[in-house]
Formats: sequence, structure tokens, C-alpha cells
Amino acid sequence: MSADGPLIFLLAGEPSGDVLGGRMMAALKHATGGRVRFAGVGGERMIAEGLQSLFPMEELALFGLAELLPKLPNLLRRLDQTTRAVLNANPDAVVTIDAPDFCFRIGRRLRKAGSTVPLIHYVAPTVWAWRPGRARKVARFLDHLLALLPFEPPYFEREGLACSFVGHPVVEGGADKGDGARFRASHGIAPEAPLLTVLPGSRRSEVTALLPDFGATLARLAPRHPGLRVVVPTVPQVKALVTRAVESWPIPVTVVEGDVDKYDAFAASTAALAASGTVALELALARLPAVIAYRIHPLTYRLYRRLIKVKYANLVNIMLDRMLVPELLQHDCVPDKLEAAVDRLLTDAAARQAQIDGVAEVAHWLGQGDTPPSRRAAEVVLGVIADRSAGQPR
Repeated sequence: MSADGPLIFLLAGEPSGDVLGGRMMAALKHATGGRVRFAGVGGERMIAEGLQSLFPMEELALFGLAELLPKLPNLLRRLDQTTRAVLNANPDAVVTIDAPDFCFRIGRRLRKAGSTVPLIHYVAPTVWAWRPGRARKVARFLDHLLALLPFEPPYFEREGLACSFVGHPVVEGGADKGDGARFRASHGIAPEAPLLTVLPGSRRSEVTALLPDFGATLARLAPRHPGLRVVVPTVPQVKALVTRAVESWPIPVTVVEGDVDKYDAFAASTAALAASGTVALELALARLPAVIAYRIHPLTYRLYRRLIKVKYANLVNIMLDRMLVPELLQHDCVPDKLEAAVDRLLTDAAARQAQIDGVAEVAHWLGQGDTPPSRRAAEVVLGVIADRSAGQPR
């Protein structure tokens, strides 16, 4: 290790990994008093923390066969370039972040080249949901795994891979810090008016599939809740599509963009109707009772149901191993069933409180109120480096 501090090679391949990497880099600098050096590949958040990226991270964020094939020669060059960069730098540790298709190929190439640098991967593969054999495969080349969920480590430890639960990054996002009074005042929503947050997803395919049924659900709710207001948090890539769709809804709708307004809307709301995804964890942290809905192509759904090993779609329900948050998926994702589930949350204070009480336990498991996940991750990375320097295995 240099007198200037450890050299850590970081590799992120998508925006969510860039956020994790940026937060961890800040925590590493804090933990070492700034005596740490970085190299590797990352995006805006990691660059802001001092990384000089080997190449634009966006070159790795590819989805689907049609998009991948034309870019395959460049991806292969980037694999070679990144592997050489690690071997030449001989860092004190390599930390790969999510993006397993690219990151795990780098790990295997480094081992094949004879590198003994500690390999740490941030975000455990979801072997508890599908493809359990991946645990044994990654244990062959990784030295340590950083898990987001408290029940994940045993899946990898039984394969001989050290795995540390560090907490879910959603707890550092601010979902529990919203200002509901500000939101209502700035949008002219009376303090006593019921407010429903509607989250149709961040992908065009999700929005297209869910918005018609969400709109029909609101049409059914409107006569029963004459004072109801709706807020729809969205993201830039689908904002225009969402804005056009909600113009025909029979209830006054406010469309907002950005995390600040989204979290303020959570704090102001009575309940939520949301597409399945990470937002369900944000709702749990915000203690906002919700109904989760989703629909994909029937053939895709049948394929997934054969592969996926869990009973629920929502991580809150998975962690509790019971249906606390209503899930209306596929053939159940229809206006009459959505209306009944949302209506119960709007009218039944006991039902709302049951969710609030239940998700509090999940929020604690995710790391809310404890050491921030980025700091935990930094501590593990520095611990792995210290153990290796002292000659201890893994």
C-alpha cells in the first residue's frame, strides 16, 4: 500500500451503480482522511468524487440483443482495456458495482491472468429469487460480496464466499425526509383533502401498460371520494407520455419531477398506487401505505413464473414472508380490483396503520436509522484491504 493511501479500482456500468460508487467514494475519503486513491470506470457521481474514468460509463449501459450486437466489438475492447488497466495499476482492491454481465467477466479475466488482487462486488446477485447456481459461480473468483438485503449473506457464505450485509442504498435517498405541508401549500391542496400518489413506473413499457388501468381505477374512485387529489411523480424520459395521459383523468392531477417533490408528495399523501419496483421500498421508508401493481406480456410472465423462486413481487412482502402490501399482478391488475384495494387504504385508518407498522420493521432491516450503507460498504472494503496487507485470507 502506498504512503498516499490505498489505490482502489472501481467499476460501475449503469447509473444506479454510479450512485452507489459515488457515495462509497465519499465514505472512503471520510474514513481515511482523504488518504485514498481511485481509478476505474464510473459516471457523473463518481467523477465528482475524483474518479478519472477510463472511458464513458454509458458505453456499458446496453439492454437487449438488438442494441448489444452492433456494440459488441467495442464492448470486447473495453473488457480488454479494463482488464489491462487493473493489471497495470496493481491496486489494493477492485470494487465492481452491480452490472454483473460486465463486472463478472472482468473478475474472471483477472483471475485467469493470475491476478491476486482482492475482488469485491457491490450488490449481491438475486440468487434467492432465481438462478441459485450463480452463488457457487461467483464464489470461484470473488473475495468478498457486499449485500443490500439482510437475508442474502447465507446464500453465498455456504459456498465459501465472504458476504457482508451493508444496507440498501434507498435509505440514503431521502424518501423519509419529505415535507408534506410544503407540498400541499405549494400545490393548493387543502390539509384535510385525501391525496393519492400514483407511480406508473419509469420505463415507457411500464407506463404504457399501467396508465390506462390506473386512469380507469381513478374514474371508479372519483364518485366515492369527491375531494380526492392525485399527484404523479415521474422522470424525464416518460414525463411527456405521463402528462398527456393524465389530462383525461377525472380527478385533479399534479405531475411532479425530481426526488425532492416526489418525497414531499409521499409525506403529503394518504396512500399510493405504484408499479412494482424499488419505489416500493421508498414508500416503505416514507411510511406511505400502498397498493403495488404490475403487468408484463403474458408469455414473459409465464416464463418468469417458472424461473422465479419467491412468492411475492414486492421486496417488503418478500422480507416479511407475508402479504402486507397488496400486490395486484397480471390478471389481477384490473380497475375493479385496484379500486377496491386503494379505496380500503383511503377509507380505513386501521388498514393504513397496519401497513405503517409492518413496513417499519422492513425499514429497520434495510438499515434505516443505522450506519449509512455507503459507510458500511467503505468499512468492509478497507477491512478487506487491511486483512490482505496483514497476510490474512479473504
